[in-house]
Amino acid sequence: MSKLFKRTKILATVGPSVFPEDKLREMVYAGVNGFRMNFSHGNNEEKIEQIGIIRKYAAERGKAVAIVQDLQGPKIRLGVLKDNHLDLRTGDEVVLDYALEEHDGTLFLPVQYNLAAKVKVGEPLSMFDGKIKAQVSEIVSETAIRVKVENDGFVMSRKGINLPDTDLSGDILTEKDMADIEFGATQDFDFVAMSFVQSAEDIEKLRQILASHGSTAQIIAKIETKKAIESDEAMEAIVKATDGIMIARGDMAIEAGAEVVPIAQRKLIALCRQHCKLVIVATQMMASMVENPEPTRAEVSDVATAVSLGTDAVMLSDETANGAYPIETIKAMKKVILYTQNNSRILPIEKDPIGEYKSYDALSKAAVRLAEQIEADLIITSTMTGATAASVAAQRPSLPIISAVSSVRVANQLALTYSNSAYVREFSPTYAFDLAHELKDCGYLKPKEGRNDLTIVFLSGVYRNDVGGTDTIQIRKI
Repeated sequence: MSKLFKRTKILATVGPSVFPEDKLREMVYAGVNGFRMNFSHGNNEEKIEQIGIIRKYAAERGKAVAIVQDLQGPKIRLGVLKDNHLDLRTGDEVVLDYALEEHDGTLFLPVQYNLAAKVKVGEPLSMFDGKIKAQVSEIVSETAIRVKVENDGFVMSRKGINLPDTDLSGDILTEKDMADIEFGATQDFDFVAMSFVQSAEDIEKLRQILASHGSTAQIIAKIETKKAIESDEAMEAIVKATDGIMIARGDMAIEAGAEVVPIAQRKLIALCRQHCKLVIVATQMMASMVENPEPTRAEVSDVATAVSLGTDAVMLSDETANGAYPIETIKAMKKVILYTQNNSRILPIEKDPIGEYKSYDALSKAAVRLAEQIEADLIITSTMTGATAASVAAQRPSLPIISAVSSVRVANQLALTYSNSAYVREFSPTYAFDLAHELKDCGYLKPKEGRNDLTIVFLSGVYRNDVGGTDTIQIRKI
């Protein structure tokens, strides 16, 4: 079973290519463990319908599935340009004016954000996914700035603007985000992803807002700004404050430089493993499959590298949202994950995992080492909050983790956690053992070749209602 059990999870974005109900069903059955809903696009009515469809087919499949609400954040864009296009030359001085309503074809451009309130002279600015580089040369008025263009190129309507050295503190959550959070709190979202996080304080603000709406969703911090990765200390502070991170490599490359991304990715994955936090690698993992039925060798290598580094999940964006081959992409990614995990070991990290409860870490480490030494078939945890399962997963075992939980929300939140399969069962003193028997009887769990029974390491606690109460390791044969 372990060779067919996908330890690294797949998070896929919902969009027009997969919105038909049959496509969402195919995604569940093809191996998707979580669905990302991008709140930069679509409307609330569509999101409600999509959630219902996903939950229906996850239940039909008998698997826990995570649903992520991805907030748009302060996406700064140009306004509408005349003829949707403007050529720029090196040395051009462009005025970006928040108060300008209509573009007349000149170098005075409308922008959908008041940059004058935030930028400083000398700060870099790029437009159109980094295709145009510029520098702020003057604050013209309360609503306008002047920038000097540093290369030839062109811009188009509503293309994004990046400000790698600008402090956007206080504006990470926009009015749209606040409305989307309020809506999301009434829906079945397991995670809320926060865009353009710059510091741990941004996460704490969101946590307070979610609590005020009664939301039990966990927070995923999207790491895509230069400030978020400016030092090891800044990265670690964010990792410790959040429930998980998404390494959003697209904007990170524009803001910090493409050469920075691979090293930042390695550091962030290691930090998340060390602190028992969820980590997702995102952006252009199989981008060529938006238009082609096969990935490139570079893309296969990219996914395999993320798996080898020990990421919890890899994410598909345009590949499933707008691509011509969404299901084929999921299958191709799963194929790479399985081959990589079955033919190489996860790379070690310098520091052992150190979660919130030291007892979890000690017991989890002992349980994984024991399971691998006796060549157990799997590890089963009984967990109230999911913390024990996350702690075991942080050790990156080479065998499956089955989690017995009594909460649907906890099961869905564990769906993206490394090597975890969570099952909801009514609590009893033996519910983890009963689950093992059930999964064996239905054929889901099978002994290794040459064996007649399953060898299982159980990790549980006597005091079920005490957070941090996991205290027992047992070996059982079924």
